[in-house]
Amino acid sequence: MSTNIKKFRIKSFKKNNSILKLEKISLKYGNKTILDSLNLNLNNGQILGLLGPNGVGKSTIFNLITGLVSPDYGSIFINSEKVNNFPIYERTLKFKIGFVPQYGGYFHDLTVIENLNAIAEITIRDASSRNQKVNSLISKFELDPVRDINATLLSGGQKKKLVIAIALISDPKILLLDEPFAALDVMTIKILQDIIVSLQSFNNISVILCDHQARDLLRCVDSAAIIHNGRVVAQDTPSNLINDTVARNTYFGDSFRIN
Repeated sequence: MSTNIKKFRIKSFKKNNSILKLEKISLKYGNKTILDSLNLNLNNGQILGLLGPNGVGKSTIFNLITGLVSPDYGSIFINSEKVNNFPIYERTLKFKIGFVPQYGGYFHDLTVIENLNAIAEITIRDASSRNQKVNSLISKFELDPVRDINATLLSGGQKKKLVIAIALISDPKILLLDEPFAALDVMTIKILQDIIVSLQSFNNISVILCDHQARDLLRCVDSAAIIHNGRVVAQDTPSNLINDTVARNTYFGDSFRIN
C-alpha cells in the first residue's frame, strides 16, 4: 500500500478562500462540555481531517454543520453567510452539503440502482439527466456487478461506496465523511482514499472527514486538526502535524509514524 496517497496538498494558494468556518463554537450536553470556543476553517477545494479520541466531539461538529444540532454559542458560516438559523433541508439545498454517516445512509430493502434512483428522483427533475447521473456514479464506484443486488447483501466496502455515491447525486460542494474507513480491509481503504482524493481533484469538492484510523486519514488529507478538550489544539499538514509537540502530547504519542 502506498504510504503517500496525495500527489499534492493544498496550502497557501487556498489560504484565504474559506468555504466553511466554525467560529467560537461552544456546546454542552447537560453538565458535560462537548465543544469549548472551537474554531475550525475549511478552505475551498481542501480535504480536512479531524482527529481525536472517542467523545471529543468530531461527529458533533458534523451535526452542527448539517443543522441537526445548534450550538449554545458561536457562529457557523458557509460561503461567508451565517447559517445558524438555517434548517437542515435549506443548508443541504442552498449550500449543497453532502453527508456520509458512519452507519446506514441507504435503503436496506432496495437494490443499488433503486437506492440511487430514489434520491435522484427527488433531486434531479430531468429523466435523461437523472439516468445519466446514476449510471455515471455506478460506473465511477465500480458498482456495475451489484447494481441489481439488495443493498443489505453488499460487502462493507460496497455499502460505503454506495452511500458516498448517494451523497454525490446532488453534486455537493461540501462533503462530510464520518468514519469512512471503519471496519474495512486494507485494499478497500486504499480504494476509498483514491476516491476521496479524486473528488477533490476532479469534482472540486471540499471534504471534511473524521476517523480513528489516523494513518489512513493522514494519507489522503491536505490538513488535519487535533481536537482535545473541546478545542482545536493543533492543525497542519500531515507531515508537520505528526511532529507537532502539542499533537504528540495530546493524541499521537511519541512512537506514532505515518509509514
